[in-house]
Amino acid sequence: MTNEEFKKTLWDTANKLRGSVSAAEYKHPVLGLVFLKYVSDMFDAQAKVIRDRIAEPTSEYYIDDPAVRAENAEVFTGDKTFYDQDNVFWVPESARFDTLLDQATAPDLAQKLDRAMGEIEAENPTLKGVLYREFSRLALQPGKLGELMGLVARLNFDPAQHGSRDVFGEVYEYFLGQFAMNEGAKAGEFYTPKSVVNLLVEILAPFKGTIYDPACGSGGMFVQSAKFKDAHQKTLHKKGDLAIHGQELMASTRRLCLMNLAVHGLDGNIGQSYGSSFTNDQHKTLRADYILANPPFNMSDWARKSDDRRWRYGVPPQSNANYAWLQHIVSKLGDRGSAGVVLSNGSMSSKQSGEGEIRAAMVEADLVSCMVALPGNLFRTTAIPACLWFLTKDKGPQGTKALEDRRSRVLFIDARAMGTMVDRTERVLTEEDLEKISDTYHAWRGTKSARDKGLSYEDVPGYCYSATLEEIEKQDCVLTPGRYVGAAEVEEDPDAEPVVLVVTDGEPTAHLLDDGEAVFAWPSTRETIWATITEVDLLTRYGATLNLFMLGEDEGLRRFVDAVARRSGGRVFTPDAEDLGRYVVSNYLRARRGRRGR
Repeated sequence: MTNEEFKKTLWDTANKLRGSVSAAEYKHPVLGLVFLKYVSDMFDAQAKVIRDRIAEPTSEYYIDDPAVRAENAEVFTGDKTFYDQDNVFWVPESARFDTLLDQATAPDLAQKLDRAMGEIEAENPTLKGVLYREFSRLALQPGKLGELMGLVARLNFDPAQHGSRDVFGEVYEYFLGQFAMNEGAKAGEFYTPKSVVNLLVEILAPFKGTIYDPACGSGGMFVQSAKFKDAHQKTLHKKGDLAIHGQELMASTRRLCLMNLAVHGLDGNIGQSYGSSFTNDQHKTLRADYILANPPFNMSDWARKSDDRRWRYGVPPQSNANYAWLQHIVSKLGDRGSAGVVLSNGSMSSKQSGEGEIRAAMVEADLVSCMVALPGNLFRTTAIPACLWFLTKDKGPQGTKALEDRRSRVLFIDARAMGTMVDRTERVLTEEDLEKISDTYHAWRGTKSARDKGLSYEDVPGYCYSATLEEIEKQDCVLTPGRYVGAAEVEEDPDAEPVVLVVTDGEPTAHLLDDGEAVFAWPSTRETIWATITEVDLLTRYGATLNLFMLGEDEGLRRFVDAVARRSGGRVFTPDAEDLGRYVVSNYLRARRGRRGR
């Protein structure tokens, strides 16, 4: 069984056991048991480490006499000091996973688990208030909790087996992702899609320094940053070091984060307690080298103080916290710090309540390094289209780093045509997509990784453009990449089937997979797709409401489009339709280019 199959089997079985318990509630006991198994296995492994040390002649703990050694082994393995010195959690015998597994059929198993978690917290101050202690409140059918423990028991940490520790982290991440799919919109509180996190990490390249996330959720940004650091330690033959700092509003989500860090062997300062980064900033003096964040989109119910020193570029409106997050993040950047932030597309162009003025002030301060427009359907948790903001305090060469001087310039990347649909509702950025986008940024910035690959930057119509601040000011400081990258250069195929650009605005939303199959996502968002006559006809058979935009003068095509619109209850737009404009034409041209590559 492969690692992926193992994780999927574990998840499928665990999910069957939950019965009528909601995914939102069920994730806490499941992940809590994964954590209990992890700390129990690490505890057992440390006992073996202690025995090996006193038997190793080169060790400072070596005991020569076998009888004395055996006697001391029992003492040392029962001494909490020998665990604390290696940052291994102390787990009382009555709270160990195997002890509880032996009582899996006991009618009071839930109460025993609650007590066990309490005992572990009492012995380990850093875990105080972190562990799940409400097993007795779970509305699981009799025996199901014991079955769940039996399932988690299949996870095993063996110190002699390289990489076995990673299994816990991978399972924890996989389960978080699966719970996010099941919870829908609420999952946005704790989960950012892995491909989006990876893109942020690949562009920021966190290797050495302080990393911060003001809305850290379950800690995915930290975990992927640490993985990036570990991978590049091997290739660069240098030691990386990341000091993790974060804050989380929700108490239950903060617990998920702390457990996530622990099962990945990471330490971090996630503040003294849960709380808002706006009203209870627990890292007031922090100046970070890297900031990665996916704050709540368009948050309206936030506590604003108009005289807050963080609002250096303008007071953000009470109705939307997007520019509060951006300015809070800027206030936390070190002199050469960089940030990557996930926000809604509206943040790039909104002029409501002074947001346009704040954006203009940030552009004029030369804080914006790069803007990336993302494809739709990357987020199961929200239908709102998203983008990435990359901010930096220093776009100059930065001394020995010998970077390209990009002061007074901003890189725009339009990645809306990228990604692959993995099922009917979710798109992911592939490894090739991630590499293309991050290589584009690093080539533009002239980083060492780009130089090592022999990369050099050039504008690519329809994909990327390096704009001056003067060009941006002419666009009224709107930062939507489509305004700058233009349309891709394509050669029309005279034998190609006529193309109809389809704009769906209703339920269901239609998407075309690479093989031409039409699928639908709920709830819908305003999506732009392209289709041949054959594909449009197929879409109408699925019952989609289609608003159509026709390119060309062909009467036969016009009659077909009119008929489809009538049949589907949609409308037909003309080339000068104000609500489509240049965005539509740009997508059409990109579509034609993509279609020829099929």
